[in-house]
Amino acid sequence: MQHQPTPQPPRPVPGPPPAAAPQQDPRAGIEEAMAALDDLDRIPLAEHVERFDAVHAELTTALSSIDKV
Repeated sequence: MQHQPTPQPPRPVPGPPPAAAPQQDPRAGIEEAMAALDDLDRIPLAEHVERFDAVHAELTTALSSIDKV
């Protein structure tokens, strides 16, 4: 039985670090989420909870990206 070599992690190479993806302004996500509430008075009351839940999820995502939490 032959012993298989253990795979080694990639070795660092000299040079500048890879470019990071451009970061979006978290305020854009907040403004978009809040805009979903603009027409709240025009939708049936029964749909308000669903809309609030969607806005809450979007705000949570946008706000957590501010501090990379």
